[in-house]
Amino acid sequence: MKLAELLRGVEVLSTNVSGDRDIPALVYDSRKAVPGCLFAAITGFAADGNRFIPMALEKGAAAVLTAKKPEGPVPYILVPDDRLALAQVSANFYRRPAESMKMIGVTGTNGKTTVTLLVKHILERTLGARVGLIGTMSNLIGQEELPTERTTPESLELQALFAQMRDAGCGYVVMEVSSHALALSRVGGVHYDVAAFTNLTEDHLDFHKTMDAYCDAKALLFGRCGYAVLNRDDPYASRMAKPARCPILWTSKEPCQGLSAQDIRLMADGVNFTAVLGEKRVPVKLGIPGGFSVSNALTALGVALGLGISLEAAAEALATAPGVKGRVEVVPTPGKPFTLLIDYAHTPDGLENVLSAFKPLCRGRLVAVFGCGGDRDPMKRPIMGEIGTRIADYSILTSDNPRHEDPEAIIRDIQAGIPAGRANYEVIVNRVKAIHRALDIGQKGDIIILAGKGHETYQQVGDEKRPLDERQVVAAYLAETRE
Repeated sequence: MKLAELLRGVEVLSTNVSGDRDIPALVYDSRKAVPGCLFAAITGFAADGNRFIPMALEKGAAAVLTAKKPEGPVPYILVPDDRLALAQVSANFYRRPAESMKMIGVTGTNGKTTVTLLVKHILERTLGARVGLIGTMSNLIGQEELPTERTTPESLELQALFAQMRDAGCGYVVMEVSSHALALSRVGGVHYDVAAFTNLTEDHLDFHKTMDAYCDAKALLFGRCGYAVLNRDDPYASRMAKPARCPILWTSKEPCQGLSAQDIRLMADGVNFTAVLGEKRVPVKLGIPGGFSVSNALTALGVALGLGISLEAAAEALATAPGVKGRVEVVPTPGKPFTLLIDYAHTPDGLENVLSAFKPLCRGRLVAVFGCGGDRDPMKRPIMGEIGTRIADYSILTSDNPRHEDPEAIIRDIQAGIPAGRANYEVIVNRVKAIHRALDIGQKGDIIILAGKGHETYQQVGDEKRPLDERQVVAAYLAETRE
């Protein structure tokens, strides 16, 4: 591809490279540079890509895309924003794949994965569409699963994924859009046909510093969409809507001028409610329990409406939607008189939601096993300690993904939020042993919730991902103790 084609729509401050130059490859990692490539020198948090310009040139890079004018005889394209330029150039390199598909983006702290999977299911059931999905659990093309490393990939990999989906015949892409992806322009230049907001609770403050900044990063999504679906029940909803220059559909579990839920029935195996839109009333059934499932269902229905699908057809599709792995997932415990669930709840709001949802359904005790991740927002740790020990009858504090932190230090941070005198918990640092302990103390009618890992099948310690599938841990221990 000619350099001039790559730079279409990119603001260029200056350059000393001919637009007729053929560019066979685009890289932002100097180790992957190949002869003739364009090297994007991105200013990162751990390292400045401009330091690696000599390495890229030594490997044969034809030019450097940078926001810092290089010294000496370096072929360069100077841009005001290197991350945005990388996103735009990446889109051009793959011939703007997003423009040939309907794009749906879902942002929020909790519920993104469930909503994207519900929307994908609705599109497949009502339209027979081939749908691409990008998210925390996996990337999908139809039913084909692709590996994923982060919620929203870097822009170059994201555009490559869009191209793969386009070439596979996808007419729609449903994706989780993280605050990092928006703040760091990973989705730069992408226009969304429909964008949705689930909720905002404390998370990623190590990066954003304040809740307002966290909100404003996510709100960027609504300045680049054609139709917005916003959860009015969240206190940040009005701030989230500020950048929107498009029609907004508000959703709520209370009566509102939008899409609301009435006659809500919460059951152990799901939720039932009546969706109300103007004079229209449509029964809705979703086989995922918890009050948050009502909000997630409303958001998915709102997205469907934004795509031109009738409320009746979308609701009919929701009734056949399967559960989501790691989201209030029931784990078999043959021969045991208690129920065990796995849930991804790893934020204060997520933990409070899942515990509050099952507390009223508990005929025995509610037992929570949870921890907090390392190298992530430490401010939420004491909050989760207070929430977990307040709502659950008994809690086991344990390790989550400690990464580069001391697991015991993380647990001490969690304990700091537990009021003095509240003694309905114990500490077992080893997560496998913590799960074993929960199984040992389980009694008739208890509900045991393993919170924080959800769909993950590993535990990250340092830079190592050690295998840890909680389903296998439970099955193996129950088999061992039966013998």
